[in-house]
This record gives sequence, C-alpha cells and structure tokens, in this order.
Amino acid sequence: MNLRFNVNPETGQPHIYDHGVEEYEVQDVLDDPIETTDSRDNSRVVIGQTRSGRYLLVAYRQNRATNPIFVITAYQLRGNDLARFRRRQRRRGR
Repeated sequence: MNLRFNVNPETGQPHIYDHGVEEYEVQDVLDDPIETTDSRDNSRVVIGQTRSGRYLLVAYRQNRATNPIFVITAYQLRGNDLARFRRRQRRRGR
C-alpha cells in the first residue's frame, strides 16, 4: 500500500507523530479496518486496531487514479470516543 503523510510544517515530520502514532500503526489499521465511514471533501475515516492493541482513528484521502493514500491525521481513541466505538460494535454483534 502506497502511503503519503501530511507533514507538520514546523517539524518537517508526519503530523501523526504529534499524536504519538507511527506509520506502521496506520498501516495496521488500513490493512484491517473495523469501521469505515465517508467524510467530507472526499476523505474517509477508518477505525481499527494495531498489532499492539491500540485503537486508532485514521483520516485519509485516496487518489483513485494513481492509488496513493494521503493520511491526513491519525490518533488513538480514548475516553468517550473509545466507549462510543465499543458500544457501536456491541450493537452490531462484534
């Protein structure tokens, strides 16, 4: 999977680093998403679990012509966000 990352202009590093997320964790979530929704501006939001067990939300855009995925942001679900996700999963029988 061809991934490109939004870069923080102040640090020159991928924006996901600001949230304590690594590239391989984003790859884990995109390889095996649990929940996927469409968002605005032709972007998608995916929630999934990393190999280490963290639940992440990943927002991305995909150029269908050239097929690279541009990762806008990714962060770990915590607190109320994680509780809502788990409730949705229980309602769906997962």
